[in-house]
Amino acid sequence: MPMKYGDKIIYMEGIIVRITDGAVGIDLKGRLGYLEIPMRMLITDYPIRLGQEVGFNMSFIEQLSDEPNETYVNNQINKKRAAEQIRSAGKGETHA
Repeated sequence: MPMKYGDKIIYMEGIIVRITDGAVGIDLKGRLGYLEIPMRMLITDYPIRLGQEVGFNMSFIEQLSDEPNETYVNNQINKKRAAEQIRSAGKGETHA
């Protein structure tokens, strides 16, 4: 779907504040918020450590439609329902 507005690339920087097996959490400089990206999206020549600075190019995010993507919404509902079922099944277990 074509975007309505032209691209305006903005250089941004942040600090790595969270590292998990599959993701890196970044606090954006200038009190612009927090961004978590998959590890596979981070380009690096160094071991990843807390406190390291990162830089990236970003553009504005544009909403493409007023309608939700029903497939995605249904997947999220089903995922939440499955997690609740697993949680409630775990509470009902008794250990001898």
